[in-house]
Amino acid sequence: MSKSTAIRDIMLPTLSPETEYFWAAAREGRLALRYCNACQHYHYYPRSICPHCFSDQTEWRDSPGKGEIYSFSVMRRAPVPYSVAYIALDEGTMMLSNIVNCDFDLLRIGQRVRLQFLPFEGGALPVFEPDEQ
Repeated sequence: MSKSTAIRDIMLPTLSPETEYFWAAAREGRLALRYCNACQHYHYYPRSICPHCFSDQTEWRDSPGKGEIYSFSVMRRAPVPYSVAYIALDEGTMMLSNIVNCDFDLLRIGQRVRLQFLPFEGGALPVFEPDEQ
Protein backbone atom coordinates (compact mmCIF):
# COMPACT_ATOMS: atom_id res chain seq x y z
CA MET A 1 0.00 0.00 0.00
CA SER A 2 1.42 3.42 -0.86
CA LYS A 3 -0.60 6.16 0.75
CA SER A 4 0.43 9.78 0.22
CA THR A 5 1.31 10.95 3.71
CA ALA A 6 4.54 12.93 3.35
CA ILE A 7 4.70 16.28 1.63
CA ARG A 8 7.17 17.16 -1.10
CA ASP A 9 8.84 20.54 -1.42
CA ILE A 10 6.79 22.79 -3.67
CA MET A 11 8.49 24.99 -6.24
CA LEU A 12 7.17 28.53 -6.21
CA PRO A 13 5.24 29.42 -9.36
CA THR A 14 6.55 31.95 -11.81
CA LEU A 15 4.05 34.79 -11.95
CA SER A 16 3.19 36.58 -15.16
CA PRO A 17 0.42 39.05 -15.99
CA GLU A 18 -1.61 36.13 -17.42
CA THR A 19 -1.22 33.86 -14.37
CA GLU A 20 -1.26 36.39 -11.52
CA TYR A 21 -5.06 36.21 -11.08
CA PHE A 22 -4.96 32.38 -11.08
CA TRP A 23 -2.43 32.28 -8.23
CA ALA A 24 -4.23 35.02 -6.27
CA ALA A 25 -7.47 33.01 -6.51
CA ALA A 26 -5.63 29.86 -5.38
CA ARG A 27 -4.39 31.74 -2.30
CA GLU A 28 -8.08 32.45 -1.54
CA GLY A 29 -9.06 28.79 -2.04
CA ARG A 30 -10.62 29.24 -5.49
CA LEU A 31 -9.83 27.55 -8.80
CA ALA A 32 -10.05 30.20 -11.52
CA LEU A 33 -10.27 29.12 -15.15
CA ARG A 34 -10.38 31.17 -18.33
CA TYR A 35 -13.65 31.07 -20.27
CA CYS A 36 -14.01 32.14 -23.91
CA ASN A 37 -17.16 34.12 -24.64
CA ALA A 38 -16.68 33.62 -28.40
CA CYS A 39 -16.64 29.79 -28.51
CA GLN A 40 -17.99 29.06 -24.99
CA HIS A 41 -15.06 26.83 -23.97
CA TYR A 42 -13.05 26.82 -20.76
CA HIS A 43 -9.31 26.47 -21.00
CA TYR A 44 -6.38 25.79 -18.76
CA TYR A 45 -3.39 26.83 -18.57
CA PRO A 46 -4.32 30.49 -17.94
CA ARG A 47 -3.87 32.71 -20.98
CA SER A 48 -5.86 35.61 -22.34
CA ILE A 49 -6.12 34.26 -25.91
CA CYS A 50 -8.41 31.25 -26.35
CA PRO A 51 -6.45 28.22 -27.63
CA HIS A 52 -9.63 26.87 -29.29
CA CYS A 53 -10.66 29.81 -31.49
CA PHE A 54 -7.91 32.41 -30.84
CA SER A 55 -10.39 35.00 -29.58
CA ASP A 56 -9.34 37.57 -27.00
CA GLN A 57 -12.88 37.64 -25.56
CA THR A 58 -11.97 35.62 -22.46
CA GLU A 59 -12.77 36.10 -18.81
CA TRP A 60 -12.05 34.47 -15.44
CA ARG A 61 -14.66 32.14 -13.95
CA ASP A 62 -14.49 30.11 -10.77
CA SER A 63 -14.65 26.34 -11.01
CA PRO A 64 -16.08 24.04 -8.33
CA GLY A 65 -13.05 21.82 -8.99
CA LYS A 66 -14.81 18.56 -9.79
CA GLY A 67 -13.69 16.11 -12.44
CA GLU A 68 -12.23 12.70 -13.12
CA ILE A 69 -8.82 11.17 -13.61
CA TYR A 70 -8.04 11.00 -17.34
CA SER A 71 -4.52 9.62 -16.93
CA PHE A 72 -2.09 9.30 -14.03
CA SER A 73 1.31 8.09 -12.97
CA VAL A 74 2.67 7.25 -9.54
CA MET A 75 6.30 8.16 -8.83
CA ARG A 76 7.31 5.55 -6.26
CA ARG A 77 11.09 5.91 -6.50
CA ALA A 78 11.08 9.58 -5.53
CA PRO A 79 12.25 10.47 -2.01
CA VAL A 80 8.58 11.18 -1.28
CA PRO A 81 6.25 9.12 -3.53
CA TYR A 82 3.64 11.16 -5.37
CA SER A 83 1.06 10.93 -8.13
CA VAL A 84 0.66 13.29 -11.06
CA ALA A 85 -2.48 13.19 -13.21
CA TYR A 86 -4.40 14.81 -16.01
CA ILE A 87 -7.77 15.77 -14.56
CA ALA A 88 -10.70 16.11 -16.96
CA LEU A 89 -12.61 18.91 -15.26
CA ASP A 90 -16.40 18.96 -15.52
CA GLU A 91 -16.10 22.26 -17.43
CA GLY A 92 -14.55 20.32 -20.33
CA THR A 93 -10.88 21.23 -20.00
CA MET A 94 -7.88 19.24 -18.76
CA MET A 95 -5.60 20.20 -15.91
CA LEU A 96 -2.28 18.65 -14.90
CA SER A 97 -2.08 18.31 -11.13
CA ASN A 98 -1.23 16.02 -8.25
CA ILE A 99 -3.47 13.46 -6.56
CA VAL A 100 -3.17 13.57 -2.75
CA ASN A 101 -4.69 12.09 0.42
CA CYS A 102 -5.17 8.63 -1.03
CA ASP A 103 -3.85 5.13 -1.44
CA PHE A 104 -2.01 5.28 -4.78
CA ASP A 105 -2.73 1.58 -5.38
CA LEU A 106 -6.48 2.34 -5.52
CA LEU A 107 -6.30 5.11 -8.15
CA ARG A 108 -8.00 4.38 -11.47
CA ILE A 109 -8.83 6.07 -14.77
CA GLY A 110 -12.31 7.64 -14.63
CA GLN A 111 -12.25 8.00 -10.85
CA ARG A 112 -14.03 11.12 -9.62
CA VAL A 113 -11.87 13.70 -7.85
CA ARG A 114 -12.40 16.97 -6.03
CA LEU A 115 -10.27 20.03 -5.57
CA GLN A 116 -8.09 20.68 -2.53
CA PHE A 117 -5.40 23.27 -1.95
CA LEU A 118 -1.93 22.47 -0.70
CA PRO A 119 -0.59 25.57 1.08
CA PHE A 120 2.98 26.72 0.66
CA GLU A 121 4.74 29.86 1.78
CA GLY A 122 3.00 32.72 0.01
CA GLY A 123 0.34 30.73 -1.78
CA ALA A 124 -1.55 27.52 -2.42
CA LEU A 125 -1.30 24.82 -5.06
CA PRO A 126 -4.50 23.34 -6.53
CA VAL A 127 -4.41 19.54 -6.13
CA PHE A 128 -7.05 16.83 -6.23
CA GLU A 129 -8.15 13.96 -4.03
CA PRO A 130 -10.49 11.08 -4.82
CA ASP A 131 -14.16 11.64 -3.99
CA GLU A 132 -14.30 8.16 -2.46
CA GLN A 133 -11.94 5.25 -1.86
